[in-house]
Amino acid sequence: MAFLEEGNHTAVTEFILLGLTDDPVLRVVLFTIILCIYLVTVSGNLSTTLLIRVSSQLHHPMYFFLSHLASVDIGYSSSVTSNMLVNFLVEENTITHLGCAIQLDSAAFFGTAECYVLAAMAYDRFVAICSPLHYSTKMSTQVCVQLLIVAYISGFLNASSFTISFFSFFFCGPNRINHFFCDFTPLVELSCSDDSVSIVLATTSVSIAIMITMLVIAISYIYILITIMKIRSTEGRQKAFSTCTSHLTAVTLFYGTITFIYMMPKSSYSTNQNKVVSVFYMVVIPMLNPLIYSLRNNEIKGALERQLGRKIFS
Repeated sequence: MAFLEEGNHTAVTEFILLGLTDDPVLRVVLFTIILCIYLVTVSGNLSTTLLIRVSSQLHHPMYFFLSHLASVDIGYSSSVTSNMLVNFLVEENTITHLGCAIQLDSAAFFGTAECYVLAAMAYDRFVAICSPLHYSTKMSTQVCVQLLIVAYISGFLNASSFTISFFSFFFCGPNRINHFFCDFTPLVELSCSDDSVSIVLATTSVSIAIMITMLVIAISYIYILITIMKIRSTEGRQKAFSTCTSHLTAVTLFYGTITFIYMMPKSSYSTNQNKVVSVFYMVVIPMLNPLIYSLRNNEIKGALERQLGRKIFS
C-alpha cells in the first residue's frame, strides 16, 4: 500500500521513482550504458584500493587517501545506481519510506565524505610541495587517520541532518518522485508540512561541508601555486605541478557539478537538467576517478606492472 490513514490525513508509505525517461528504447540503451559504467566503477575503484594495499611502494599518505576515495566512490555510486538500473526494467519502481530515507542518507554520507577526502588530499599536496622537509612529520600515519576520521564523522553528521529533515516531513499527497533516486529537493516538493526549519538544517549542513572543503582546497592550491612559481627551473615547476594534476582534475569535475546543482538559482531550476548533472557526479565521476589517477600517475602504473609481472612469472 502506498498510503496509510493517519488521523484526518493520508500518509505516504512508499514512493514511486519516475527515473530518467519513459521511452522504452531509450531505457534499454541507458540501462546498458549505466550498467557498464557501474561495473567499470566498482572494478576500477576496487582494483585501485587493492593495488595500493598490496604494493609497498604506494604506502604513502597520498595513496592512503586515494584508497579511501576509491572506497567512498564505490559507496557513493552504489547508493543510487542499483535503483536506477531497476527503474529501467520495471513499469513502476517503488521504494519504501524507510528505503527512501536510507538512500538519501547514504548519498549524503558518501558525498560529504568524498568532499573531505578530496580536501585532505589537497592538504597533503600542499605539505608535500610547500614543506617537503617536514612532510613525514606533518603527514604522519596518525595525522592521516585523524583527517579520515574527520571526513567520516562529517559525512555522518551531514547524513544525520538529512535524516532529521526527512522524518520531520509529512507526505500526504502525490508519491511520485520525479528523479532516479530520493533526492532532497523533489522530496521537499512532495511534503505537505511546514518544512522551513528542516530545509534550513539540511541546506546549512551541506553548505558548510562544501564551503569548508572548497576553502581548504583553494587555500592549499594558492600556496602550491605561489611555491611552484618560485621554482626557477621550468623542469622543476613542471615536476612539482605534475604531482597535483590528477587531484586537480578530480576536484574540478566533482566541485564543478555539485556547485552547479546547489548554487543554481531557483528561477532557473530544471528537474531534467538536475537529473543529467546528478547522473554525471553520482555515476560518471566515480568511474572517472580511478582512470584519472591511474593514467596520469607513473607510480600507480609502475606498481600495476610489477604486480602483473609477479602474477605472470610466479
